[in-house]
Amino acid sequence: MATKNIVAREQHNSTKPNIDNKSIIAFRIIDGIKDILEEDRRQSQPLFLSISEKTIMMIVKNILNEEKDFYLVGITGESASGKTTLVNNIVEALRKKIFEETYTCISCDDYYKDTSKELKEAGSYEELYKTGFSFDTPDAINLELMRAQLISLKNGCGVYAPQYDFISCESIPNRIYKKPTKAILSEGLYVLGEELVDLFDVKVYVYVPFEQIKERWFKRAASRGKTGAAAEHQFDDVTTTAQTYIRPTMQNADIVINGLTSAKYIEEITTRFYNLITDIINFYK
Repeated sequence: MATKNIVAREQHNSTKPNIDNKSIIAFRIIDGIKDILEEDRRQSQPLFLSISEKTIMMIVKNILNEEKDFYLVGITGESASGKTTLVNNIVEALRKKIFEETYTCISCDDYYKDTSKELKEAGSYEELYKTGFSFDTPDAINLELMRAQLISLKNGCGVYAPQYDFISCESIPNRIYKKPTKAILSEGLYVLGEELVDLFDVKVYVYVPFEQIKERWFKRAASRGKTGAAAEHQFDDVTTTAQTYIRPTMQNADIVINGLTSAKYIEEITTRFYNLITDIINFYK
């Protein structure tokens, strides 16, 4: 509705603005975004919990900046908050509209350090945790490599990201090719931490209440081979480390997202934003 309202409004104008006047296009897009956000606020589970007008203006400015080749979006939140799900739903919506060559996804999960040897020596996850090992601190992830590869992508160079097996704890280096694209979506526990936060053009935090996180976490842990005392021990560690490393990064976020919204709604609102922007830009061509 927002797109049609904005475009219809312009069709009544007697003089069509010059396409080179990006400020006029930007204001039309901002108006449309505000319309969509106002409708979102009225939902029982709105997607956006917090987004400032300054952030909206900054995003639109970057979208219209044709000289900016690469645009990095960082998405974080607690373990099982729905970061990966959010990215997958956004990507699914975009895939229906644009070529895959226009976006790349980088996940913190791929950069876990190889601990397969330590797991084998311990004999089980439970015994590994007894040694004091934690999967839920920045030290467990190769953030130095992740930073270097994000910078390479931002500079227009493709990279080969590692691939991590959550059951065996094995990391396979140089496994997945990631191409430099206009939009680079990066999600993970430490994306907005001090090691990476300065790289991102837009910073997003996904919030979910504790009880929902707990329920999701244990379900996912079982799918990765972690049950019983081992799962209980790791969840206690997850909760403690989140308070130290994850929750404080919400203050670095430009946007706070509700992790309880449905996949269908995320796809729907992503599509609406995309249609709004492309329809207005095309109207002035």
